[in-house]
Amino acid sequence: MAGRSFFVALIAAPWMLLPTGAFAQDVPGIEICTVEKTMERRTSCLQSNVDFLMKTITKLGAEHRQKLDAANRQIEGLKASLASLQKVVDDLQAAQKKPAEDASKKADAPPAKDAAPPAKDATPAAKERAK
Repeated sequence: MAGRSFFVALIAAPWMLLPTGAFAQDVPGIEICTVEKTMERRTSCLQSNVDFLMKTITKLGAEHRQKLDAANRQIEGLKASLASLQKVVDDLQAAQKKPAEDASKKADAPPAKDAAPPAKDATPAAKERAK
């Protein structure tokens, strides 16, 4: 097994040493322009920095706008949920007050005419119990 991996490494090593098509690329970013000797190269360097910064600002602005829009949509959804929950709470409170009001109305209502008047217990034992 060790011989096989050595054989694969021997074959693969020359392929890794072959040059590729892209040796140096201009990676966008902030460059130090003071090292440039000629004014044209400094101006070009500074313009490149300005272009990079403008693209970065535009990209970040778009990303933040999307995040703000998503947050605003979420806020609107939460406001709608809050309004529906507030309505449910109001309905429950109204339903809770209704039986209490019905009970107080029944207690305040005069007895029906066809109901018998309460019996008066005039016996001495009943008077003792009342005390």
